Amino acid sequence: MSERTLSIIKPDGVARGLVGEIYRRFEASGLRIIGARMTRLDTQKARAFYQAHRQRPFYDDLVAYMTSGPIMAQVLEGDNAIQRNRELMGATNPAQAAVGTVRADYGESIERNVVHGSDGPGAAREEIDFFFRPDDLHSR
Repeated sequence: MSERTLSIIKPDGVARGLVGEIYRRFEASGLRIIGARMTRLDTQKARAFYQAHRQRPFYDDLVAYMTSGPIMAQVLEGDNAIQRNRELMGATNPAQAAVGTVRADYGESIERNVVHGSDGPGAAREEIDFFFRPDDLHSR
């Protein structure tokens, strides 16, 4: 089933020059990048994007990290895109991520784990709408 998901290469991934390598992995797995933009979240936008975590003890650190530099946001499309992207990313904690996943290869810690991906269809729709207008997306 073809679907869409949001992916973010976080500030540490952008700063370390990993955008091209991560894009190569998306495309090698059959995912198509149908929208992309580099942006820098301000505190208000980061708080809004991660509002589901506002009661968690790591929330303020997460907001500070996500506003520390530019991010690369992209929409991925393909068969089972949400699950496929989550498999490519690996476990949230890089120490527990499967060998060959983005987080196992490039994640430095549970807090600095290089990438974000939507965890389900509802989140994917909301997260895509947070960063992109419909006319920003181009299926191919």
